[in-house]
Amino acid sequence: MNILFIGDIFASAGRRMVAQHLPRIVAAERIDLTIANVENAAGGFGITPPVADELFSYGIQVMTSGNHIWDKREIYDYLPRQGKLLRPANYPDDLPGTGSVVVKATNGVQCAVMNLQGRTHMPPTACPFRKADELLAALDSSVKVKIVDFHAEMTSEKMAMGWYLNGRVTGVFGTHTHIPTADTRILSGGTAYQTDLGMTGPYDSIIGVEKEIILRRFLTSLPIRMEAAKAGAELHAVIIEADEATGMALSVRRYSTHE
Repeated sequence: MNILFIGDIFASAGRRMVAQHLPRIVAAERIDLTIANVENAAGGFGITPPVADELFSYGIQVMTSGNHIWDKREIYDYLPRQGKLLRPANYPDDLPGTGSVVVKATNGVQCAVMNLQGRTHMPPTACPFRKADELLAALDSSVKVKIVDFHAEMTSEKMAMGWYLNGRVTGVFGTHTHIPTADTRILSGGTAYQTDLGMTGPYDSIIGVEKEIILRRFLTSLPIRMEAAKAGAELHAVIIEADEATGMALSVRRYSTHE
């Protein structure tokens, strides 16, 4: 089976790329399951219920997130109602939403998607490594295909998670830093890995934000309101071919397209 995992969808430019290209990608690449990180989909900061519904309508089957999932208060009531929009599992259990879900892909295969958040230079959360163990232990043994979104700042922490879950999940993919990395590979135990999927959004920017705003922040150290850029839209993702019987990755490759 083939799985498409789209990197952080950023603001209207990112949503536009998904709307324009996802149907073609799914058809051409024979995609059975589409996953996307959406924590920046609403204006670059957070996600709202209407934006989530919009992205689901384009054909995304599971949406992951990260620390910015909490930016829009209106999403709090939506999370318990929509189990296919995940928040990192290692936030406290009494917060709204869930960090993992099992869904049936279009080919009928049951697949688990798990969302974890790093702790280095990030808001304080429970240990993502131990939480990963808990999530895997709670899964029915019949679920073989398992994809992890590790939303983290540090490349070393992301690589550590990849090796920690090597041979236990189909793929571990980093999000959050919006820069696609060139280390796409299958680890020794059969787990597909990439340190960061990159951003689906405006690349004529500084990680999605208007360049002039970020440059002023660096030059002045003053707090300046950030605004999402709109130009240079690109879609970045990976395509994983998974063995349905074992859950291990058979191949993985980067995928990108632009306007």
